[in-house]
Amino acid sequence: MKSKILFFVLFILSSMFTFGKGREIKFTEFDLQNGLHVILHEDHTTPIVAIVTVYHVGSKNENPQRTGFAHFFEHLMFEGSKYIKRGQFDKIMENAGGTNNATTSQDRTLYYDILPSNQLELGLWVESERMLHLKIDSVGVETQRKVVKEERRQRYDNQPYGSLFEEVFKRAYKKHPYRWVPIGSVQYIDKATIDEFMDFYHHYYVPNNATLVIAGDINPKKTKEMIKKYFAGIPRGKYKIKQPQIVEPPQTQEIRDTVYDKIQLPMVIYAYHMPALGTPDYYAMDMLTTLLSRGESSRLKKELVDKQQKAVNSGAFVYPLEDPGLAMIYSIANAGVKANELDSLMQVEIEKVKNNLISKHELEKIRNQVETDFVKQNSTVNGVASNLATYHVLYKNTNLINKEIDRYMKVTREDIKRVADKYLRNENRVVLYYLPKKN
Repeated sequence: MKSKILFFVLFILSSMFTFGKGREIKFTEFDLQNGLHVILHEDHTTPIVAIVTVYHVGSKNENPQRTGFAHFFEHLMFEGSKYIKRGQFDKIMENAGGTNNATTSQDRTLYYDILPSNQLELGLWVESERMLHLKIDSVGVETQRKVVKEERRQRYDNQPYGSLFEEVFKRAYKKHPYRWVPIGSVQYIDKATIDEFMDFYHHYYVPNNATLVIAGDINPKKTKEMIKKYFAGIPRGKYKIKQPQIVEPPQTQEIRDTVYDKIQLPMVIYAYHMPALGTPDYYAMDMLTTLLSRGESSRLKKELVDKQQKAVNSGAFVYPLEDPGLAMIYSIANAGVKANELDSLMQVEIEKVKNNLISKHELEKIRNQVETDFVKQNSTVNGVASNLATYHVLYKNTNLINKEIDRYMKVTREDIKRVADKYLRNENRVVLYYLPKKN
């Protein structure tokens, strides 16, 4: 068994250097009569297959009195089914030489299986079992209730700066369900009932709300036959699935607050409202945050960390969401540096990008970094499968896996200055000071 797993791991590692060489990602897609959208990508570079199933449901679909529900349900999906005993999902994958996992975001829940290609049918059977015959009972709910609460304690409550996103989002959003994050609240996790989970399952975990992607060493014709065998008979969901239509009103004044945490060094974070992923300004904002934080020669690190030595770390990133999301800029203070001093220095860097065009050299550097990212994202069969699913579900355009890079390349220096002027405004942001708790 160990040699089998080692062999498979070596194949995964080797695939990282053989996929995504800037080539076109070819795929076919079709719908089953029950509404399941299927995408196939054939690549025989290595004898590996990735199965990705995405359900268009995340924390934004939750009842405000049941936050954390979508993430909790992700855990329940590993409990068992009508024909798979409790706790056997992972063992089935391990015994076949594969691996599996899942993630929940505000917008979707994604499950993946990576297997030797001769185990494709096994993987399809497992995923069809979860879609049709998931077992939801008191034992599974109570087991995962403890697991999810412990995950929250370890990753959020007891992690330095672990509450960051939770604290930012609840201040940045007043109406939209992005105001809570996927981990949810312990009090609501405790209150959730089996009937509520059953209703959630029958509402969202249905083929007409799912996208199934198979990528890697496959025979498309045989794969289609297997997909029909295991998924065509699953009935379409009875509920009409609606995505939230709530529009967050524009923020009209700066929100400033202080969070006291179990930390040693203060942190300052800015969170600016920005457009949804896939929009023209989204790409310019993404490149702007790359300019500020990517690499040792990036503006924030070069100025605040290296030159002035006022911060031990400084960076920026976009938080891409299906509806308008956030762009965040942060710095962690060096020893003895006050948060307000760091705040002032960060603002100086913001003003520079608002008032001046970046250099041609900087633009070229950003473009190179973006191109490198695209190669890395499609460097494994699982990366390709996940991206195909994401482009279909969240962008409504599967072929962006080949074309989105063009949108980045169209961004000009003038675009970057324009979005800095437009979105990096004080009245459009949340500013948080993270300060050490006093003994």
